[in-house]
Amino acid sequence: MARKSRKHQYTEMFRSSTANAVGYVRLSVANQEEFNSIQNQKFIIERWGDQHQIPISHYYIDNGFSGQRFDRPAFQKMIEDILAGKVNCVIVKDYCAIIGLNQKDLENQGILA
Repeated sequence: MARKSRKHQYTEMFRSSTANAVGYVRLSVANQEEFNSIQNQKFIIERWGDQHQIPISHYYIDNGFSGQRFDRPAFQKMIEDILAGKVNCVIVKDYCAIIGLNQKDLENQGILA
């Protein structure tokens, strides 16, 4: 029996509900490469939303904050809005925006090879 793809199951489920998707972008002072810029992260998130027909209502932006701490202003506001039911989906370029690890950190911890 062929395996059924789960690639889009959550997108379909989300699209059928009342969506209030937001983007979260973060750029630390130490990581200023152009491909990771705030503008590029927003572009990638917006393109993903367009491809999956999920509009991004607004962005929470922490520019110049390390991801190793969670006391970032926009991150804290986003958490408040999630707990208040104002946000039901957060889109990020990659999870490093949330947890503050880059590929080298993940390799050092044995998570990536």
